[in-house]
Amino acid sequence: MRLKTVAKIYGTGMAEVRALDGIDLTIREGEFVAIMGSSGSGKSTAMNILGCLDTPTSGTYLFKTVDVGKLSRDQRALLRRHYLGFVFQGFNLLARSSAVENVELPLIYRGTKSAERRRLAMRALAHVGLKGREHHFPAELSGGQQQRVAVARAIVTSPKVLLADEPTGNLDTKTSLEIMELLKALNEEEGITVIMVTHEPDMAAYAHRIVRFQDGKIKTDGHQAEPA
Repeated sequence: MRLKTVAKIYGTGMAEVRALDGIDLTIREGEFVAIMGSSGSGKSTAMNILGCLDTPTSGTYLFKTVDVGKLSRDQRALLRRHYLGFVFQGFNLLARSSAVENVELPLIYRGTKSAERRRLAMRALAHVGLKGREHHFPAELSGGQQQRVAVARAIVTSPKVLLADEPTGNLDTKTSLEIMELLKALNEEEGITVIMVTHEPDMAAYAHRIVRFQDGKIKTDGHQAEPA
């Protein structure tokens, strides 16, 4: 994934805000990258562009040599559906659906048949340590378990890239470390590229590389000698 002189501008004239100001960023297959920065630094805007949830005002975004900016809205949706998985701070689970039904959702959008959906969803839940909890509803699960369901939903389609936006923001320290160990295992054992936005240095310590944003620009970009 490569951003080349990417800018994102909101508003015009006196109200113009440069959320991103001509950044260059390359993320290689198999990396675990933490994106950090204060509120308004541009990190979430960069994440949204990398996740094909938004488009740059100028510059180029290449995904596996494909110029994402030249894709239609439907083509970007297909790219998300087949290559990307998302985990958010707020879990975003359907309250009236069981864990396995929540995990099946991306497969419904893919048109996967019912029996295969259920098999893949059950396997994903077992993979994140929730075997036996498949038919529990979100209200019957702890915060950490709900985030595990969200991770299972993100990986059920076997994505190449997992984008995690403050995945431990609503969790206590012990549960946060458990989720980070899970993301680390997905990266190291499954080869999934992980891109994570976080405010927390303890969580960023799990990444191979930390990119820090400030005022719409990349302030620092460096590898860690010994990730957690």
